[in-house]
Amino acid sequence: MDELLSKALQGVDPDAPGAFWQVFGNLMALVPWTALTLWSVFFVVVGAGLGWWRGHTRAGVLWALALGPIGWLVVLWLPRAQPGVTPPLPKSARRR
Repeated sequence: MDELLSKALQGVDPDAPGAFWQVFGNLMALVPWTALTLWSVFFVVVGAGLGWWRGHTRAGVLWALALGPIGWLVVLWLPRAQPGVTPPLPKSARRR
């Protein structure tokens, strides 16, 4: 913890008015953004594939984006969509 704290406070005057943002910037520089982004893309692609397989592609993408691999389980628990059956349009989208 001392190592993380020293990295966060590196080059920061704690009494300065903008110290919070400097510490925040230092902490964000420690995050492995490339790996985080690649894993997120992987989770969404697998979620889209599972959603497509179950007939809920959009739900697969959204659940995987929100919950990662736990979203895969949510998509797998959804009932399989009926082929050829489209859901009814909302009343506001119907023609008058």
